[in-house]
Amino acid sequence: MKLNDLHPAQNSRKKKRRVGRGPGSGKGKTAGRGTKGQKSISGYSSKRGFEGGQMPLHRRLPKRGFTNIFKKEYREVNLNRLDKIEKKEVKIEDMIKAGLVKKIEEKVKILGKGNISSPKNIYAHKFSRSAQKKIEEAGGKAIIIGRV
Repeated sequence: MKLNDLHPAQNSRKKKRRVGRGPGSGKGKTAGRGTKGQKSISGYSSKRGFEGGQMPLHRRLPKRGFTNIFKKEYREVNLNRLDKIEKKEVKIEDMIKAGLVKKIEEKVKILGKGNISSPKNIYAHKFSRSAQKKIEEAGGKAIIIGRV
């Protein structure tokens, strides 16, 4: 088989309808747009969600709730994933290298799922109570980076 032998499956490709090419084509003169009116003219485009003058759906539905602009978001990391990092001091940079955190600007919260086998000093912005307890039981420290 060669590249010049490749062809699409039969009837899988359909030719584009060429409109406005005379009366014999069946789509001549007005090109299937009908006569007169805004939509028959070139350059017509309606707004997204336009329903012909009817009140659009996004305006008919009621608005609910609000977005708290002061919400603090944390990247959550479990202890069982931190246990795979072979270091005594685990910082945010180490978590990035291990693929647990994406950016250095992200705030990190350590959660208590799983166990930690060796004593480690873990640096993060926040710790759950269970995570802090498990880290200290293993002989390590849960060190909070800056007050959040």
